[in-house]
Amino acid sequence: MIRLEQVSKTFVQKNKETEAVKNINLTIEDGSIFGIIGSSGAGKSTLVRCLNLLERPTGGKVFIDDTELTTLGNAALREERRKIGMVFQQFNLLSQRNALKNVCYPLEIAGTNKKEAKERAIELLKLVGLEDRMYHYPAQLSGGQKQRVAIAKALATQPKYLLCDEATSALDPNTTNSILDLLKEINEKLGVTIIVITHEMRVVEKICTHVAVLNEGEIVEQGSVQEVFLSPKTKVAQEMIYPKQKFDNRTYQGKVFRLVFGGQASSEPVVANLVLKCHIPVNILGAGTEDIGGKAYGQMLLEFPQDEAVIALAKEYLDSIGVHYEEEDVDGI
Repeated sequence: MIRLEQVSKTFVQKNKETEAVKNINLTIEDGSIFGIIGSSGAGKSTLVRCLNLLERPTGGKVFIDDTELTTLGNAALREERRKIGMVFQQFNLLSQRNALKNVCYPLEIAGTNKKEAKERAIELLKLVGLEDRMYHYPAQLSGGQKQRVAIAKALATQPKYLLCDEATSALDPNTTNSILDLLKEINEKLGVTIIVITHEMRVVEKICTHVAVLNEGEIVEQGSVQEVFLSPKTKVAQEMIYPKQKFDNRTYQGKVFRLVFGGQASSEPVVANLVLKCHIPVNILGAGTEDIGGKAYGQMLLEFPQDEAVIALAKEYLDSIGVHYEEEDVDGI
């Protein structure tokens, strides 16, 4: 388990202080795939570097299991860091080494003999689907193949945790999906806990079990992916999870509501029941579904009549079937 207690990081440059991370409390359970999401400048990369003390926190404590990293000397810290592998956006491969030798590199540094290092590297390249590319150099590999080598390299020393800092940001959508499938497979097969740092909602939706939403260096919301996605409590989370609909310039006669549904409620004929049971005319402005943790979650934009009694009836029905809703502001658009 990784645990952060009141972790902060302040940078000082030209007598100006920038508080990149502020009083972070976070627990990442073993075996999970934990997503940390935020927009550019939210403090994501600083936070992930604090997890293994590549950036030493200005304040607070970082624990791996029961070991507090911030109290360790250099030798002991290096030993603890072997429990954490890292995968980066730009792959961080050595251009003069082929795929096999890139994966061997961290094993060589750790003092593993050449025969064992080669056997381990071949095993990992098979795991990531590159057994036929092990003698290719980075320049001969596609972006997705480079990232697979980087993942194998990060797993070489058999870490307990794998930190992925924007690992799919430089990849096209199809390649991103294949890398995410690979990370999920690694989590399930090897039991490696994976921490995913990203600004992309589709990454969290596809593989994460838990998520923390970061904004201006602070965690504004966290929980299981289903909980946070189904009912985001903060404006930041709402805007990241369900981007605001771009309304056209027409005048809306009624009130517009965003409905978010999942689990049992996703099978309910919501619109049909509003029309048939509640006798409410409904205008569908938009709808979409996402696969989150293997389950369908979705949202709808509905326009209701400008009648408080009718809207109250609609809310009563939506409450009864457990569908989250909120009114959209379309004034002035």
